[in-house]
Amino acid sequence: MTVTIVFDLDGTLIDSAHDIAAATNKMLAEQGVAPLSVAQVTSFVGDGLPSLVERVMRHCELDASLHPQLCDATLSHYNAAGSELTKVYPGVYDALNTLRDQGCHMGICTNKPVQAAHHVLEVLNLAPYFQAVIGGDSLPQRKPDPAPLRATFDALPNGHRIYVGDSEIDAETAQRAAIPFLLFTQGYRKTEVDQIPHTISYDDSRVLPEIVAQALSASGN
Repeated sequence: MTVTIVFDLDGTLIDSAHDIAAATNKMLAEQGVAPLSVAQVTSFVGDGLPSLVERVMRHCELDASLHPQLCDATLSHYNAAGSELTKVYPGVYDALNTLRDQGCHMGICTNKPVQAAHHVLEVLNLAPYFQAVIGGDSLPQRKPDPAPLRATFDALPNGHRIYVGDSEIDAETAQRAAIPFLLFTQGYRKTEVDQIPHTISYDDSRVLPEIVAQALSASGN
């Protein structure tokens, strides 16, 4: 049985909140604005860089006409930092090794710009696990539109499909694509677990291979 698994990236496999906050605060400093806390910035994360910057600008009462310029500045600061504050969640490498050994085909579907996604995957030695990467600027649409998720699966061998993510955006994406959704509860979600539609939830990536098996069994595969 061929199994294809697509993962969200930030908040699911990696904790990038400190790097995202650092880049955001460098952009704000250039505008003469006091820094935001990591928790504040993380609360604005979810559906891509443009939305993140828009929410930060609204929170800080910055001129909306600066949005394109501040998006470019934030991305430039993020890329220049080299992901030095980003960490892989505990158990992720073990889980990915097991899933790969079991013959699973894996991809990434993220709202992070695709160049930044490839960079962090390379820096953290995650790139070899994934056969396809779709970013927030790979298509005209971004999650929760299901098009990027479908495109990621289409780039992988055909098989039983599972999506793994951490947020309300991921849950909606999976629901709209009619794909089983595994929810990592230790990421960037903003609501209670029982309020987020999901097939199975987990809080430790080391159990992911058995959770995948449970999801396949529950779907009759």
